Amino acid sequence: MIFGRVKPLDAILATAEKKSLHRSLGAVQLTLFGIGCIIGTGIFVLTAAGAQKAGPGLMLAFVIAGLVCVVAALCYAEIAAMVPVAGSAYTYTYSVMGEFLAWTVGWALVLEYAIAASAVSVGWSGYFTGTILNETFGIALPAWLSAGPLALGGAPGGFINLPAMIIALLITWLLMVGTTESARVNAVLVTIKVAALTVFIALTLPRIDGGNFSPFLPAGTFGGFGTGVGAVGAAATIFFAYVGFDAVSTAAEETKNPQRNVPIGLIGSLGFCTIFYVLVAAGAIGTIGGQPIMGPNGIPFPAGSEELARQCAMPQYAEALVCSNEALAHVLRTIGFGPIGDAVGYAAILALPSVILILLFGQTRIFFVMSRDGLLPEKLSTVHPKWRTPYVVTAITGGVVAVAAAFFPVGQLADIANAGTLYAFFMVAIAVMLLRRRDPARERRFRVPLLWLVGPLTIGGTLFLFLNLPTEAMLVLPIWSVVGFLIYFGYSYRNSHLGRGLIEVHEPEIHDVDPDIPGLDTRDPLDPPRRPPGV
Repeated sequence: MIFGRVKPLDAILATAEKKSLHRSLGAVQLTLFGIGCIIGTGIFVLTAAGAQKAGPGLMLAFVIAGLVCVVAALCYAEIAAMVPVAGSAYTYTYSVMGEFLAWTVGWALVLEYAIAASAVSVGWSGYFTGTILNETFGIALPAWLSAGPLALGGAPGGFINLPAMIIALLITWLLMVGTTESARVNAVLVTIKVAALTVFIALTLPRIDGGNFSPFLPAGTFGGFGTGVGAVGAAATIFFAYVGFDAVSTAAEETKNPQRNVPIGLIGSLGFCTIFYVLVAAGAIGTIGGQPIMGPNGIPFPAGSEELARQCAMPQYAEALVCSNEALAHVLRTIGFGPIGDAVGYAAILALPSVILILLFGQTRIFFVMSRDGLLPEKLSTVHPKWRTPYVVTAITGGVVAVAAAFFPVGQLADIANAGTLYAFFMVAIAVMLLRRRDPARERRFRVPLLWLVGPLTIGGTLFLFLNLPTEAMLVLPIWSVVGFLIYFGYSYRNSHLGRGLIEVHEPEIHDVDPDIPGLDTRDPLDPPRRPPGV
């Protein structure tokens, strides 16, 4: 029976106990770590797409998405502290709800990471073509080389987003040969990101014109389920700007007094970033305006659509925020801070590739763990004899990411990625509630306060945002899931290690832990697994 295949939690925890991680993180350190993980792609890339959906209501959208993230993060923290092993939500679901549902979560995470990496690649392309090529060197890349046909909806000139494709393939190559980012480089990139946004806020807030905020909700708070517009529709899209907070919960095992410090780190980092995001949105919209371009039916044209592309090609919308591929740099140039706008563009160009690397690494890690469980062919996770990386699955993943980046717009990609993320968070909340009921006596280094309220709020919030995604994005997840069902029942069910009676946990022990990044193992975590004697 597929729902009876549950990987024993005790076996997973037995492996986790071998880590013996040092508890050194306090509340402030954890909060700062969370801020560094969260601030990145979304605020640099999705400001224009969010404004097209909600106008000035984008500020409210950031608050709505942040609140859903807070309750989801609390659920994530409890189970991450209990099961601190590889596999993320896939492993948690496997230990509580069984193999089949774990497969659906893992399959959704594969979609999330790959499509998110594509979205970041497209966002990077916008800043590269605008700041490096156009503003710095005066080179105007032809439209047919800077946007795919699906990004322009068939508008004249669109063929392929070449810069997005190149950066995705370059990062894939770096991962294949074993290149990883160091703690010091990561710290520099975080500093650059935060400094760029701080400068943006300082320059734009004094120049705000209150008239640019009227009407505040041109498409309403609720644009209607499946339309992807309005403040809630925008929240479903810019939820992408918060993905990364789960890194705080995974550091629970290295936190002093996690009962107190994990909630402070989670809520503190999410609260700080929410305020930061609202101020950035206020500065962008308040200075040059951010009203969406409306269709004849009074509903904003969908971001990345053919209709919007045609409108943006008209002279009256040449300077519109919602038409910019590099929104923050564009705002600063428009209000007379051209060189600083270029600097913000450079900050995005420097910081976003590291996000692509992290997303691609996370995706290959999920594939790797699923392969070790027998749910995918082990050949996919073959480790290169020289590079010591799973080069086969990395090459396949990178190729798919590059193709998606070449032909899709960032807004649509973010919506699709969010669908997989929301499903994973939905399942984690259910897993936490079930585990509390089934095994209340088990040690929990962190417990969700008021789980009877937080759990249902997480389930309801993730479902609510999912239903406010565009219909096309909502349909991608079930279609992707059907493909996953065919693979599971055609291959995975028969070859599952658990189904064959092989209860194995291959989480590598931690060696050479870098003190600058919680949980970072400087030894390659993708070394071949070691089978216990006699297995």
